Amino acid sequence: MSRAIDAGMLKKCFIAGANNLEKNKEYINELNVFPVPDGDTGTNMSMTIMTAARALSELGDDTDMKTLAKAMAGGSLRGARGNSGVIMSQLIRGFCKAVENNDQIDPALAAAAFRRGAETAYKAVMKPKEGTILTVAKGMADRIGEIAEGYDSMAELMEAVIEHGDAVLEQTPEMLPVLKEAGVVDSGGQGLMVFLKGALAVLQGKEVDTVLETAAASPAQSAERARISTDDIKFGYCTEFIVNLNEPLSQEKLDEFKGFLESIGDSVVCVADDDLVKVHVHTNHPGQAFEKGIEIGASLSRMKVDNMREEHEEKLIRNASAAAAVKDKEETDVRPVKDGPKKPAAFISVCSGEGLKKIFEGLGADYVIGGGQTMNPSTDDILTAVDSVHAETVFVLPNNKNIILAAEQAARINTDVRILVVPTKTIPQGITALINYTEGLSDEENLEAMSASISEVKSGELTYAVRNTMIDGVEIREGNIMGIGDRGILAVGEVLNDTALEMIEKMVDDCTSIITVYAGEGIDDSSAGMLCDSIRSAYPDIDVDCERGDQPVYYYIISVE
Repeated sequence: MSRAIDAGMLKKCFIAGANNLEKNKEYINELNVFPVPDGDTGTNMSMTIMTAARALSELGDDTDMKTLAKAMAGGSLRGARGNSGVIMSQLIRGFCKAVENNDQIDPALAAAAFRRGAETAYKAVMKPKEGTILTVAKGMADRIGEIAEGYDSMAELMEAVIEHGDAVLEQTPEMLPVLKEAGVVDSGGQGLMVFLKGALAVLQGKEVDTVLETAAASPAQSAERARISTDDIKFGYCTEFIVNLNEPLSQEKLDEFKGFLESIGDSVVCVADDDLVKVHVHTNHPGQAFEKGIEIGASLSRMKVDNMREEHEEKLIRNASAAAAVKDKEETDVRPVKDGPKKPAAFISVCSGEGLKKIFEGLGADYVIGGGQTMNPSTDDILTAVDSVHAETVFVLPNNKNIILAAEQAARINTDVRILVVPTKTIPQGITALINYTEGLSDEENLEAMSASISEVKSGELTYAVRNTMIDGVEIREGNIMGIGDRGILAVGEVLNDTALEMIEKMVDDCTSIITVYAGEGIDDSSAGMLCDSIRSAYPDIDVDCERGDQPVYYYIISVE
């Protein structure tokens, strides 16, 4: 076994690690603490690494270490998505800085590179939290520094370091109580270990894939294959639930219910007994199916909605970032860089849903990046948006805690434009912040005012649980409706509107003056209207506004101010 590795071997290790991360991303997604259908840590890390891997795959076999390191660092920085992806990019950046001026990496240099990677990542996070990917990275950096001198084989050294990394990862639930309560290890730390184990396999001489399988196909070709594959899916959402009955359903009512489901979809299965009706339907309107179920029964349970188009794309497109790159390019192509003098200030907002996009544009957003839960935009996506708005100062509203680091990284990379990141973690916070921009104030004064306004709004989101778990002492069963507030679970139930009202009750206080409801893509206007009427009845002295958000994943986003 070799004592040192050259640029060619490092390239093979990196691509093998990327391929391993891509293969295991769904497993990593499922480690998210909250059992919501938007786990994206594995996807974010894979898309971050795959951007760098594609850059490496374009280099020749005789690439020197400096060129390779530049491609690794640059590709991961610009492709970084989500907190875990940004931290991963900083680990790689620090590693590359340590090795770029060397022809080979021996154990001593590997130890220095691991240490610099961990230090760089810690510095990138304003308030580092232990029990995360940072802890796992630092644990391995400390370990390799202790043992590097005792190894002549890079493969054996990395085996020992990765074994220690696994041990640190297993301890993350003891460092973060929320992980322990949910019964999972840190998902970002798990992603790092999966990547390193893929790389280690190359050093061990195992037969692994060291070629980026999607490199030969252009992003446009990959996206076109996905488009063709999903065009044949007439009804996009596989919807399943149970209607709990107070009394047996007559055959006439059951036939009527089946007829309704067939009118809004296909693949209808309705199995009834005295106590319940089990329902399966493929439809474009899951909310209508749920509402009809409520009409015939006492309550709903085990509600589950899967986007079949997205699932089909995953099967056909191994490199998910290729399709995302095409989508981003198409959106950018219709927004050419503006000519003429730069405007003093512009606003970039991140959201998902046509209704929310229109709301942000109506409030003055110059560019809306499609994304949020399940699809965090990359640092490069944000940089592209900044270039397109042609302004002296650009305010970025991430509207998601998992996008703030990528936005801040964009601000560090682009030194030609002043990028100010307003730390909005939710859609309601972003809307409130944008409303609080005042012409005539300085950039600093506006940033302070917009950031301060975030505390004036409370945010709530309603979705369903994808697994059984325990959070904040609350037992959650798969299929339950969950109301999630700014600081955790506010309500859990089996009936959507009842859970929404329970969540709102915990958000409202004596200072509340307005409640705004943003209806998701699966909720029709009638259903949303029923919820808003119930809120008005419960709080007659508070203004209630009902808007179309059309956001995926969340039935409702609710703002309380």
